[in-house]
Amino acid sequence: MFVDRAKITIRSGKGGNGAVSFRREPFVPEGGPDGGDGGKGGDIVFMADRNLRTLMDFRYKRKYEAESGADGMKKKQYGKKGADLVIKVPVGTVVTDEETGLVMYDLVQDGDSFIAAKGGKGGKGNVHYKSSVRQAPNFAEAGGEAKERTVILELKSIADVGLVGFPNVGKSTILSVATSARPKIANYHFTTIDPNLGVADLGSTSFVMADIAGIIEGAHEGAGLGFYFLKHIERTKVLIHVIDVSGSEGRDPVEDMDKINEELKQYSEALLKKPQIVAANKMDILEDGNDNYERLKAHAEEKGYEIYPMSAATGKGVKEVLNAAARMLQRLEEEPVEEEPVETFDFDKEDNDPDYRKIEAYKEEDTGVYVLSGKQLHKIFDSTNFNDLGSLRYLYKYLEKNMAIERLKELGLEEGDTVRIKDFEFEYYDD
Repeated sequence: MFVDRAKITIRSGKGGNGAVSFRREPFVPEGGPDGGDGGKGGDIVFMADRNLRTLMDFRYKRKYEAESGADGMKKKQYGKKGADLVIKVPVGTVVTDEETGLVMYDLVQDGDSFIAAKGGKGGKGNVHYKSSVRQAPNFAEAGGEAKERTVILELKSIADVGLVGFPNVGKSTILSVATSARPKIANYHFTTIDPNLGVADLGSTSFVMADIAGIIEGAHEGAGLGFYFLKHIERTKVLIHVIDVSGSEGRDPVEDMDKINEELKQYSEALLKKPQIVAANKMDILEDGNDNYERLKAHAEEKGYEIYPMSAATGKGVKEVLNAAARMLQRLEEEPVEEEPVETFDFDKEDNDPDYRKIEAYKEEDTGVYVLSGKQLHKIFDSTNFNDLGSLRYLYKYLEKNMAIERLKELGLEEGDTVRIKDFEFEYYDD
């Protein structure tokens, strides 16, 4: 089964908490703090693997989670780092963040990899919080939160040559004749839904050829299965434009060529710029006196395309088309054309986002509760030991420094009102 799209949830590992520990040794009356740092949580890593051909495995497993870091220990021992989770995908897979719609990475080459969800940082042990005025800190830093997001995996077929054209013009038949592939072939539209791949072996050279499902007018706007079909052409190097020169479907071959090329252009200018060979198929059923081939030949050559008469049904002319494609591939290897890079978004930069230190203050109208929230605030809150005055003072100084209480007062906060941070609620009293 060819599966080219999947939606999965990924979650990195949580960072281990820093340890609260004090030296307890004979003859060391003031051992001081010795709590070690927590281990970093594991990352979620995507890696391209040329041995994979489909995203089928992701239909059966939808959630992937990396290992969390271990908590710090006494004697300044670090917690163990959580193991990274490497998710292997086929070459040509594009990873997109579902929430934002931003492309995270385009895995084009075998071995390409990137971090899709970074593990939480390990929390600092209490040894880091010792100072001249705080000799025995009874608190430590909580480990960084795990990152969870839903991503879309989309596979764009990677082939050297792509067969394009209207439905039922003979693309699948050409692939079956030219390669060992056995696509479904029948005399009705959209026989091919998933792209079929085959290797054309010409003796001295070979290349991978893809039978792209038939394109219809309006495909660039999503008509029919337009987006589904067109995206598979993006990776191909050379296009063989298959046209029914006999007009057996009641269409004009010259108009067919222009309509398909317009769909390619509307979807992406880069598609129309790809080297293209016109294969005038079904010559075996072209009626005597029909000038379709001559008109198509003149039109194709005027556009700068090579054109070859052929019949996939009898096999006549197929080798000439394949040899022409091989020559074009050879020229491309000698003079490679740079593809436009896919614009990607680096989610790792969010760690340096100024919003990390931002505190949001608001009042819930339905409950009357005043709420404080923020990434850094939540981390400090999780690190707070509510049974230790020094730890509570550390939290309060953070709120005071960031004017959090003042902002709540501007919203109407008074003594006795309820304030919530995360799931913890307390009554506010002004000292």
